[in-house]
Amino acid sequence: MEDQIILDMYFAREESAIIETKQKYGQRLLNTSMNILNSYEDAEECVNDTLLKAWDAIPPTRPTSFGAYLAKISRNLSINKWESGNTIKRGGGTIPLLLSELEDCIPASGGLEEEWEMSFLTETINEFLSTVNQTARVAFTLRYFHGESIQSISKQFKISESKTKSILFRVRKKLKIHLEKEGII
Repeated sequence: MEDQIILDMYFAREESAIIETKQKYGQRLLNTSMNILNSYEDAEECVNDTLLKAWDAIPPTRPTSFGAYLAKISRNLSINKWESGNTIKRGGGTIPLLLSELEDCIPASGGLEEEWEMSFLTETINEFLSTVNQTARVAFTLRYFHGESIQSISKQFKISESKTKSILFRVRKKLKIHLEKEGII
């Protein structure tokens, strides 16, 4: 079913919109949450919470990219759940690994203007990603937004893991240069 039809169902407050949304995007949302949480039950809960948040936000919100809108909600809920359930004592996971890979590119958060800075940073990263080739852009998004493993990305592109690592390394290096030019680092 087309996104616009599903969104029209939300605006008409038809509960079947949730069913259609889960049918179309449920597995992708579940995969994203599983990559972050490593727990099927927690991931399923985040997917359900994502659907509830979408129901509460639509209307008045009408996202231009419904899939990306849902993915962002799911990702944020998953990260929040992970942060609330994991302390340094309990050991690390995927999120610290992903953040450590990006730490040379993205400055640490903090300060009074953090929200504005994060908005500018997001805009700048999106601008940068529009300049790289599709393979690099998709690999970067799968790794650092959806939390996909190197192995999973390699399988999707049918390339070796070392090639995937190389692509991601080069994109991070270019991103760092881009952010330096923009005065972010």
